[in-house]
Amino acid sequence: MSDADRSRTLLAQQLEGLLAAGVSCLPRADAGRVARWSSAAPAAEETSPAAVAAAAPPAPSSESAAAESAMPRSRNLLDDAGPTDDAAAAAPTLDALQQLVVGCTRCEELAAKRTQTVFGVGNPNARLCFVGEAPGADEDRLGEPFVGRAGQLLNKILEACKLSRDEVYILNVLKCRPPGNRNPEPAESANCRGFFDRQLDLIQPEFICCLGAVAARNLLDTQTAIGKLRGSVHDYRGIKVVCTYHPAYLLRNPAAKGATWEDMKLLMREMGQPVD
Repeated sequence: MSDADRSRTLLAQQLEGLLAAGVSCLPRADAGRVARWSSAAPAAEETSPAAVAAAAPPAPSSESAAAESAMPRSRNLLDDAGPTDDAAAAAPTLDALQQLVVGCTRCEELAAKRTQTVFGVGNPNARLCFVGEAPGADEDRLGEPFVGRAGQLLNKILEACKLSRDEVYILNVLKCRPPGNRNPEPAESANCRGFFDRQLDLIQPEFICCLGAVAARNLLDTQTAIGKLRGSVHDYRGIKVVCTYHPAYLLRNPAAKGATWEDMKLLMREMGQPVD
């Protein structure tokens, strides 16, 4: 995909998310940016997302593309129009927040390579949330967290705890799949943090189960190893947190399943639903 095609794809994703979230107009851009979009842009105080999309530049010539490639790139195509942490914090519902996530292009590499964003699934009023690190290939394809082999194992863990996916809420720290299923970069986690925090604010769970080191470290803001975090109850803004191994780790290291079951029994005792 050329730089021009990638730019148009990211622009379209951002505008679709804004429109779906109910944003019908954007602040007027400065003269320099308007000139880039259209030499005949109207002198209006506000510009609709549809008009911005219509005024998107044509594919550049080889000479102009070469000149543009030598210029420094900003993080976002529309820094002023992209969903900010303030916009995420103001989202009134999970649906509204999800539409902001759909239009997010803060992490250019992730936005360009994703099939779709993966927001979360389950009971929006759940007492218990399960938090993973990021979508994998199956999740990116289907748009739902924990649907691959690790998700099937998580379903079995839930069944052993006498729970179902409909009773809990499942989400990830990141809403886009990192290429090659690598761990999220710190900057990527930071870019998604506003969405992640607002999800938890809207759900208001009493309990959180962190699945794996990445989820635990991001939620609790710690560098402590998962082996030392598990086996205890932690606190996050008044929410009780239990940390355990990620199901994908258990698939590679079946011997750790016993420790994970001990963590789940601890969690269920805290919830008043013991499964000992």
